[in-house]
Amino acid sequence: MNMPLKITKVGNSAAVILPKELLARLGAAQGDMLSVRDTERGIELTPFDANFEEEMAVAREVMARRKRALRELAK
Repeated sequence: MNMPLKITKVGNSAAVILPKELLARLGAAQGDMLSVRDTERGIELTPFDANFEEEMAVAREVMARRKRALRELAK
């Protein structure tokens, strides 16, 4: 899917209007939250998953605490 999206000004911020076809492909609707990830291929939008975000927060905490052990395991 390749569709141009226009960036518009909203107050002091900028917004992108997502067409209904794109919202349908995302499985999202007006008012839903989206997750934004920076990947090797560019920006990725996915429906926001609160459980995933909580799990990632716990994983980041464990990785920060066990940094040396994880570095050794990666060898």
